[in-house]
Amino acid sequence: MSTNSEPRPYVNPYLAGTLLGLVLFASFYVTGGGLGASAAMSRIQTGVLDVLAPLHVDRVAYFAEMAGGERSPWASSAIYMFVGTVLGGAASGLVNRRFRLELRKGPRVTNGVRVVTALLGGALMGYGARLARGCTSGQALSGGAVLSVGSWAFALAVFAGAYALAWFVRRLWT
Repeated sequence: MSTNSEPRPYVNPYLAGTLLGLVLFASFYVTGGGLGASAAMSRIQTGVLDVLAPLHVDRVAYFAEMAGGERSPWASSAIYMFVGTVLGGAASGLVNRRFRLELRKGPRVTNGVRVVTALLGGALMGYGARLARGCTSGQALSGGAVLSVGSWAFALAVFAGAYALAWFVRRLWT
């Protein structure tokens, strides 16, 4: 019996979009809120900070809202959604033979430059998500699902900005 190590094909995008919509609906129904990752990351960071400097957490309103006094930053549906997302993504990668460590970059970009720019970009996106009080998935998916005009404007601006920027960075990937 031979084993096939080739990755399985991706799911049809229309099916994937439909499934994502059902997951979003289920999220609203079960938790009362939509999808997003930045809330969980904030709670994880606040939980670590609460262990290292609990007095600081109690003194800063932003942290105290999540973990001040007897509140636990871990008692949030966002944490469970985050863990489920990581485990579900890993399970999907394993089942579909796509789970591996790799560094994606264009031929003119060194590994070091790719790692540094990815970390800087991630840090900027994380800071921006907290500054905006939510991440792009929470804004575009959850806000768009409830027909928020601001969320639709945001999603269209993200796509327009990405297409505009793509022209300038295309040579890095070809």
